[in-house]
Amino acid sequence: MDFIKGVVKKETIEIKDLLLKDYNGEIIKMNGAVHTIRDMGNVTFIVLRKRDGLIQCVFEEGTMDFNIKSLKEASTVEVEGVVVEEKRAPHGYEIRLKNIKILSTPADTMPIPISKWKLNTSLETKLSLRPIVLRNVKERAKFKIQEGIVRGFREFLFSQGFTEVRTPKITAKGAEGGSNIFKLDYFDKKAVLAQSPQFYKQTMVGVFDRVFETGPVFRAEKHNTTRHLNEYTSLDFEMGYIDGFEDIMAMETGFLQYTIELLKKEYSKELKILNVTLPKVDKIPMVRFDEAKQKVSEKYNRKIRTPYDLEPEEEVLISRYFKEEYDADFVFVTHYPSKKRPFYTMDDPQDSKFTLSFDLLFRGMEITTGGQRIHDYDTLLKKIEARGMTTEGMEHYLMIFKYGMPPHGGLGIGLERLTMKLLDEQNVRETTLFPRDLSRLEP
Repeated sequence: MDFIKGVVKKETIEIKDLLLKDYNGEIIKMNGAVHTIRDMGNVTFIVLRKRDGLIQCVFEEGTMDFNIKSLKEASTVEVEGVVVEEKRAPHGYEIRLKNIKILSTPADTMPIPISKWKLNTSLETKLSLRPIVLRNVKERAKFKIQEGIVRGFREFLFSQGFTEVRTPKITAKGAEGGSNIFKLDYFDKKAVLAQSPQFYKQTMVGVFDRVFETGPVFRAEKHNTTRHLNEYTSLDFEMGYIDGFEDIMAMETGFLQYTIELLKKEYSKELKILNVTLPKVDKIPMVRFDEAKQKVSEKYNRKIRTPYDLEPEEEVLISRYFKEEYDADFVFVTHYPSKKRPFYTMDDPQDSKFTLSFDLLFRGMEITTGGQRIHDYDTLLKKIEARGMTTEGMEHYLMIFKYGMPPHGGLGIGLERLTMKLLDEQNVRETTLFPRDLSRLEP
């Protein structure tokens, strides 16, 4: 009888192993994909692509029984050779080959030269060839940075006593209302794809006090802009027993501070590859919605056209204002008008035309929406009635307030937008693995 007893240590090593221990002069085995081949005559440089980066191998004619012409880019191989220190090579080492074993060979030539440092092609081509383009070193680095953001979000919130939850993405009713809902048939019932985990994360505050989730949300918005997607990843948290909505902004600031330090420490290689300048997060200014509009109107001589929301140009100008005046990369815009916020948002007790809510702007774009929620059952019913809404279909949501909820609030962060602005990209599709928009359902 055979048994599986756990992970088996392999003979092959990884790049990180090479950097942790001095292998100089030793014979090692390593596997990887052939990223590029540079034939210099008697010597051929073979660069392998690994999960930790690139490693250079050197093939010399006559040192082994192998026809180098049989090797193609995108083949996967296992190599054996002597580790030699070489400052010009990636990671400062190269492998002088003694043996090459081909594990697989591509059926066709590469449709795009992914070994190039920069892909000089259109975004449309990059998205159509996404499975291959993502193998490019710079393209791949974007999503390692994105991994770091999600990792920072999870690690920081765990340290603050949050519980991770997973909520349904097929629901009976939209959480945000409006027409931007994807509808589908669910056996003999009507269902929708979740616009937000809002109702569920509020429910779970009544269970765990503090909860968070990273997951997809769906918006059937017919926007074809550089900032909109129809499916994106939302970093959500909800926290109870707050003293005010400032507690939520403080928690997000803590997350950003933790994440920036994590990126500096664990993702310096990717930051260097992409030439990223990390933002300042030691303190973030906050300004009321109406004051923000007035400030940019006066400084940049721009007429206020939309009194109840921020136009994209205003977001840019508000960010510009606070960068110029306070050298701030982020700014919290607070007290949005009640008529532009969901029914569950708590109104400002000082002026019910405004809410205890906020957006976080980062380098000219909204990346977060959050605020304090109504936690009193009767107050919530009155707000629903005042909006001309019906409670039909919200019985389970209202149940949590009927049987008691603490003061609470939370937020949702658009992961792809945050990554886009952090990397100074011009289109959110650049920082989305497989974008879904008005025209794209594949790959």
